[in-house]
Amino acid sequence: MKSEHLKKRLKKLGIVWALILLCIVASIVSPNFRTAKNFINVVRNVSINGIIAVGMSFVILTGGIDLSVGASVNLVAAVTALGFIHGLPPVVACLLGLSCGALVGFLNGIGITKGGVPPFIMTLGSVTAVSGLAMYITGGAPQSWRKTPVNFDWLGRGILFGIPFPIYIFVAVVVASFVILRYTVFGRNVYAIGDSREAARLSGINVDRVEIMVYTISGFLAALSSLVLMSRLGVGEPTSGDGCELDAIAMVIIGGTSAAGGTGSVLGTVVGAALLSVLANLLNLIGISPFIQKIVKGLIIIAAILLEKFSKKEKK
Repeated sequence: MKSEHLKKRLKKLGIVWALILLCIVASIVSPNFRTAKNFINVVRNVSINGIIAVGMSFVILTGGIDLSVGASVNLVAAVTALGFIHGLPPVVACLLGLSCGALVGFLNGIGITKGGVPPFIMTLGSVTAVSGLAMYITGGAPQSWRKTPVNFDWLGRGILFGIPFPIYIFVAVVVASFVILRYTVFGRNVYAIGDSREAARLSGINVDRVEIMVYTISGFLAALSSLVLMSRLGVGEPTSGDGCELDAIAMVIIGGTSAAGGTGSVLGTVVGAALLSVLANLLNLIGISPFIQKIVKGLIIIAAILLEKFSKKEKK
C-alpha cells in the first residue's frame, strides 16, 4: 500500500516538475519570459482558461466530456454585451449571461441522462446549435458597449494589491471546487460514477441528478470565464470561445485526470493549465506559428492519454 501511495504521489509531482523545468527552459530561451509584464499576462491567461478547465474536470471525472464550453463562452459574451447595449443593469446582464451558460450545461445533462444521448454526440450537437444562436443574435459581429455608461473593464483588466482581478476569481473557483470534490457527498458521488456508473447506481446514488449537476457546473463556469474574457477584450465577441474546449480538455488530462473518469483532482488541473499557458507563452515569445502550436497541443494530449494507458497496464 505504501509503495502504491508513493507511486501516485510521484505521478502527481511529475507534472509539477515538468512545469518547473518548462519555466527554467523558457527563462533561458527568452529573457522576456522573466519580465513582470509577461508574468502577469501568463497568470491572467491561466485564470481565464483555468476556470473553464475546472468545470471540465467535474465532467471528465464522471467519465463524460463537454465539447460545448467554447460555444457557451460565445453565447454568454453575445447575450451579456447585448444586455449592456440595450440598457440592462450590469448585474442583471451578467446574471442573464451566467444563466445562459448554466442552461446550456443543464440541457446537455438532460439530453445525456434522460435522452440517452452519448456525451460526445450531445455536446457536439450543442456546439453547432449554441454557436449558431450566438452568431444569429449578434449578426456575426462583435458587440461593443463603449457608447454606454457601463464600466465593465475591472473584471478582466483590474488589478487589486498588484494581482490581476481574474486571479482572485480563479482562486475562489479552485478552492470551492476542491472543497466540493474532496469533502462533500456530491464530490464523492462524482468520483464513484467515474469509477463505475452501474456500481454507483446500485449503491443508491442518483446518477442522473449528479451528471446533470456536473454539466450545469461546467456550463456555469464556462459562462463565468466568458464574462472575464469579454471584460478583458472590451467587446462581446461571438467567436471568442472557439477552441476553448480543446484547451480545457488538454489542461484536465495533462493535469492527471483520467479520461475514463474516477481519478484526478482540481489541483492537477491547475498545474495542467499553468503548464499549457507557459508553453503557449513561450512559443509566442519565440515566434512559433499558432498553427504549429495547435499541433504541439494535440500531440501533448495524445501523449498524456497514452501515458495513462501504459500506467494502467503496468498496474494490471
